[in-house]
Amino acid sequence: MRKLFGLLEFKLKYLVAAIMLAVPLYPKFPSIRIPGTFVSVRIEDFLLAFTALVVVINIVPRIRKVLATNIEGAIVIYILVGAVSLLSAIFITNTVLPHLGVLHWARRIEYFVPFFLGSIYFLKGKRTDVGFFLKVLMLTIFIAFIYGFGQKYFHWPIIITQNEEYSKGIALRWIAGSHINSTFAGHYDLATFLVLTLPMFVSLFFLIKGKVSKLLIGVVFFSGLWLLANAVSRISIVSFLLSGTLSLLIIRKYKAIPIFLIVSAILFGFSGDLWARYGRIFEVTKDKIEKILLVPGTVYAASTPAPTPAPVFEDRSTSIRLNVEWPRAVRAFSKNPLLGTGYSSITLATDNDYLRLFGETGFLGAISFLMILVGLLTQTIKGIPLLSKMGIFEKAYLAGIVGALPGVFLNAVFIDVFEASKFAIIFWLLTGLAVGLIRRYQNEQTI
Repeated sequence: MRKLFGLLEFKLKYLVAAIMLAVPLYPKFPSIRIPGTFVSVRIEDFLLAFTALVVVINIVPRIRKVLATNIEGAIVIYILVGAVSLLSAIFITNTVLPHLGVLHWARRIEYFVPFFLGSIYFLKGKRTDVGFFLKVLMLTIFIAFIYGFGQKYFHWPIIITQNEEYSKGIALRWIAGSHINSTFAGHYDLATFLVLTLPMFVSLFFLIKGKVSKLLIGVVFFSGLWLLANAVSRISIVSFLLSGTLSLLIIRKYKAIPIFLIVSAILFGFSGDLWARYGRIFEVTKDKIEKILLVPGTVYAASTPAPTPAPVFEDRSTSIRLNVEWPRAVRAFSKNPLLGTGYSSITLATDNDYLRLFGETGFLGAISFLMILVGLLTQTIKGIPLLSKMGIFEKAYLAGIVGALPGVFLNAVFIDVFEASKFAIIFWLLTGLAVGLIRRYQNEQTI
C-alpha cells in the first residue's frame, strides 16, 4: 500500500499536466449516455475520478488542517448547502427531477477536485515545476489555435453541447459569421479560458530575456489573440484587456501596458464579426435614445407626412438575458429565497452565474460560493508581496492569475463560466496551484 501511495505522489506532476491537456483539447464526445437526460459521462470524467482518488489519498492524513483553511472550508460549506438545496427542491418545492438534480450536484463536486489537487501539489512538488506547467499551457493554447484555424479554413468538425441533439457528439461545420469554438463546447468557454490563461504569457513575455523564448511566447500570445477575436465574445475582450493590464501592473511593467493594449486592439480590429457585434450595441443604444426623445403627443404640421417607422434594432444576446434568462433566475429565487429551487431547475443557461447561484441554491448557496471567490482573491493578493522572492515563471504565473481573476469574475456577470466544465475544471486547477504556491512561500518564511 505504501508503494501505491508513493507512486501516486510521484505522478502528481503528470496528472496535473494530463488535466491541462486533455480537458481543454479533447472534444466533448459522449462516452456513456445517461438515460433520461442529455448528460453524458465523458473522457475527462474518468480522468477526474482518478484525480479524486489521488486527492483523497493525499488529503485524508491532514484532513483537519485542510478543512480549517478558508477556501477549502468554504468549498465544503457550499457543497453541503447545495445538498440541502437539492433535498429541498426534490421533497418540498418539487422543482427538479431527482436524478438530474443529483447529477448536477455531483458535477459541481467534480469541478472542485482539481483545486484540491493544485492546493496540495507544492507540499511535495518542486516550485520550479511552475515552468513545466506554463509550457504545457503554451502547448494547449497553440493546439487549440491550430484546431480553431482548421475549423475556419479547412472545415474541421465542431463539437458543441448547446442542446440535446448536439450533445450526442454531432459534428458541425463552421459557417461565415459564426463563432470559433476550437476544441471547446462553446465560444464563451473558449474565450473565458483565454481570459484566464493569456495574462500569464503577457507577463512572461515582458519578464523573460531570451530571444527564442520571447519568440515562442509571442507565437502563443498571438495564437490566443486570434482565437479570442474569432470567438467573438464582446465581454471577454474587455475582460482580457483588463486582466492583461492588471497583470502588467502587478509585475510593475508600466511601459509595457500601452504596447499590450495597442497590439491587442490592432489584432482585434481585423475581426469584422467582432466589429459587427460591438456595432450592434451602438445601434440598439441609438434606437433606445431616439425612442426616448420622440415624446408622445408632439404636434406636427398638417402638411407634413407621418415619418416611416425606423427599423427596430435588437441585440439578441442582450434581449435573451434581459427578457428570458435573468427574470427566470429571479423568479426561482423568489420561490425559495433561502435555498433556491435546486440544481438544473432553471435550465441549462442563465448567462449570469451570480443570478444562477441565487436562483438554484438561494441566498445560502450564493453566499457560500461567493465566500470561495472572495477567499481565492484574498489569498492570491497576499502572494503579491512574495513576487520579489520568486523566479520568473512563478512570478508570471501568479501575476497572471491575480490579474485574470477580476476578468473572470466580470465574465461571470454575462456567462455561466463556473458551470462550463472545460473552463471550470481548468480554472479550479490553476487557482489551486496558485494558492498552493503562495502557501509554500508563506510557510518557508515562517520557518
